[in-house]
Amino acid sequence: MTDWIQRKLGLKVNMTKTHITRPIKLKYLGFGFYKDSRTKEWRCRPYQDSVKKLKRRLKELTYRKMPGTVTGKIAKLNQVTRGWINYYALGSMKTAMTEIDAHLRTRLRIIIWKQWKVPKKRQWGLQKLGIDKDLARLTAYCGNRYYWVATKTCVARAISKDVLAKAGLVSCLDYYNERHALKLC
Repeated sequence: MTDWIQRKLGLKVNMTKTHITRPIKLKYLGFGFYKDSRTKEWRCRPYQDSVKKLKRRLKELTYRKMPGTVTGKIAKLNQVTRGWINYYALGSMKTAMTEIDAHLRTRLRIIIWKQWKVPKKRQWGLQKLGIDKDLARLTAYCGNRYYWVATKTCVARAISKDVLAKAGLVSCLDYYNERHALKLC
């Protein structure tokens, strides 16, 4: 078979990469394949390693101790997520984008909470975002349990998806839905 491909088509076959396998086990240009249970058609989605690599990259960009402004980090995050979604927009990845989107917003809330540093500044920030004085004071003195504060307190309501969108953050899920619809046409 490889002789025919090399002789007839004039293509060079890389024997370390070339193999015969089922589509489910195939990785091609970062895509994996699966059979849709409803329509019985083969579809593509980003391979698990590709999704893990994106998550690792986003984690690097949202490292808590990394210096810089929130708007600068958001600009870099938008650049990475838009590029990744534009490449993989043909594939089905709504669940992955939902998870990544929620996790990214949580990490940004943690960064903002950490930048406020002292309880007085935290209370001021929460009040500025519309939380009443008593609840803001109670939350401001919770301590430095960053993930817990960002997910289980009023910080998630104060620094909502809309607030982050006003700061410039592009929602991964919304952007994916928009690009996916264009690729299917």
